[in-house]
Amino acid sequence: MIQLEEKAYFYLLAILPVMVVAFLLLQVWKKRTQNQFADSKLLRRLAPNRSNFKSALKLIFLLLGLAFLILGLVNPKIGTKLETVKREGVDIVFAVDVSKSMLAEDIAPNRLEKAKRLVSEIINQLASDRIGIIAYAGQAYPQLPITTDYGAAKMFLQSMNTDMLSSQGTAINAAIDLASTYYNDSEQTNRILFIVSDGEDHSERSTIDAVDNAIQNGIRIFTIGVGKPKGAPIPIKRNGVVQGLKKDNKGEVVITKLNEMVLSEIASEGNGEYIDGSNTENAVEYIKEQLNQMDKKEFEAKQFAEYKDQFQWFLGIGLLFLFLDIFLLDRKTKWLKKLNLFNEHDDA
Repeated sequence: MIQLEEKAYFYLLAILPVMVVAFLLLQVWKKRTQNQFADSKLLRRLAPNRSNFKSALKLIFLLLGLAFLILGLVNPKIGTKLETVKREGVDIVFAVDVSKSMLAEDIAPNRLEKAKRLVSEIINQLASDRIGIIAYAGQAYPQLPITTDYGAAKMFLQSMNTDMLSSQGTAINAAIDLASTYYNDSEQTNRILFIVSDGEDHSERSTIDAVDNAIQNGIRIFTIGVGKPKGAPIPIKRNGVVQGLKKDNKGEVVITKLNEMVLSEIASEGNGEYIDGSNTENAVEYIKEQLNQMDKKEFEAKQFAEYKDQFQWFLGIGLLFLFLDIFLLDRKTKWLKKLNLFNEHDDA
């Protein structure tokens, strides 16, 4: 298992292509300037030992040296030991609405991005709970099974979008039914489902029936509302540019509204609570308090331990390449000249 301690230093790699372009421009300028004084044959007679190949080789050594130094700054770490640890927590599943209505921008930047931020901030407050993620629209899709890998959870969370499911609409009952299959610990006393949505529900069968089945499986359902009751149109974008607004069959602009009544009813029937997600900080703090009050179940989890720094290897290799760049001369080497690998013999 590899960890990258300082990922921000990866931006420094952008310097490398700039250096390549600068080198090529310099070579072109040199070529043109030299041609103003003499032709290429005369120049080779005046400087018979100059090697064009070595200039390129010195650049390669310089680029490799800088690349490895930058990787050293990133400081990759390798987990050398996989161990089993005991943790206490609850099983939490997040069901995130990815229907088209979540593109409405009545809450910045839009409802879906707000929902993802809420879930990410909640994960940041967790210590040893297990989490899973579900995406749903007209149907529900398992995004991440129950795990203690919060890093993977955030990665899958950020990849969620409104195009990931072909069937549109909003079937909250499908999300609840799928969540019921996530909990694999029969002894877990607290099973929590967070439904993060604007409350639009186009379920073909009663969502309350799905809630009742979840309660029988020991699941408590909390709902988090994103959006505004006033509502907003759904923008249609291409490459980040608004092309128009979504319209219904009559050609009228669709206005999607936060349905707090549906979300409150689901939470009430599910032995949970409805939470207003408009203020991220307040919502996350309230959820943290609720989770802290719940009974914790002890379980075992495997994780990598004893991460060791590996930056010294990259720094060493980087310094070696820089050393080669400094001490490599632009002149032809005798043994290399004899091999004539690069057709650098003088013209007769």
